[in-house]
Amino acid sequence: MNDVIACEALVDFAVRAVLAELPRPLGELPAVGDAAAEVAAFRAGPGIDATLRTAVRDVLRQRGYRPTGRGKPSSEYLANAAAEERWPSVNAVVDAANLASLRHGLPISVVDADLARAPWTVRCGKGGERYVFNSGGQEIELDGLPCLCDRDGPCANAVKDSQRTKTSAATRRVLAIVWGALRPDAVLPDRTVADLERRLQALGARLVRVAVAPCDAGSHQP
Repeated sequence: MNDVIACEALVDFAVRAVLAELPRPLGELPAVGDAAAEVAAFRAGPGIDATLRTAVRDVLRQRGYRPTGRGKPSSEYLANAAAEERWPSVNAVVDAANLASLRHGLPISVVDADLARAPWTVRCGKGGERYVFNSGGQEIELDGLPCLCDRDGPCANAVKDSQRTKTSAATRRVLAIVWGALRPDAVLPDRTVADLERRLQALGARLVRVAVAPCDAGSHQP
């Protein structure tokens, strides 16, 4: 894949990305061992800071997207799932990303880097764009929502990731995206991706931090 992701500039928006090469197919990696303890610790705490929750929503709504209801950021879904004792377990990499998201309050996407095609960009969805996000064929409307895109179009965002590039038992390389806000804490995106990298390294993954460079909204749009 390209070593740079071109990113549409938005106010207080920060994207961090890391490419991970797994030591074995994803289906052969052991489950994250401390997940239950981390979820329990979150449940016993104050939850996502209200100011951060608002900041993440504000970043997503700049081009007209409405991050509410079923369209709220995935970090909020995970916080609710933890509070209600219905924490999802998917696979080692997605579980690691979900735990990092739960800890820091920022959404994280995970895509199979071999199912998508360069070039990679982050841009807001256009009117009429949508993609299927689960095996049941349900779709999410992408108009105004910042999305990771490959050559074939949008494939991930801070709400729901595309079914066409989701990980499977055969996955060997993943691209993880932290969808960050620069307020109320400008270094939170960096702390989040560093925590995610630590968790991926614990799985034996070899990591490459992917640079994110600003671009105009009308350029580099697959």
